[in-house]
Amino acid sequence: MATLKELEREIEDIKERNLRVEADKLWERSYTRRILLVIFTYLAIGFYLQAIRIPQPWLNAIVPAVAFMLSTLTLPFFKKLWMKFICGR
Repeated sequence: MATLKELEREIEDIKERNLRVEADKLWERSYTRRILLVIFTYLAIGFYLQAIRIPQPWLNAIVPAVAFMLSTLTLPFFKKLWMKFICGR
């Protein structure tokens, strides 16, 4: 049987875990994360296009970066639809 101190420690562990989970959720939905992903996508594609000698690599890298940004902005909408019609929530 657990002692009072053990139960208190378990409760504190659960609270700490909940704080980490909430912080992770906030990060996943943050515009900071989305902006960083767009920047990194743009840079990765730009460098790749430059390495394979595509004309105007930095201009051409805009399209996939913008497409990625649009997909991240519309995913919450489609998630709500999925939750409503597939999960029934």
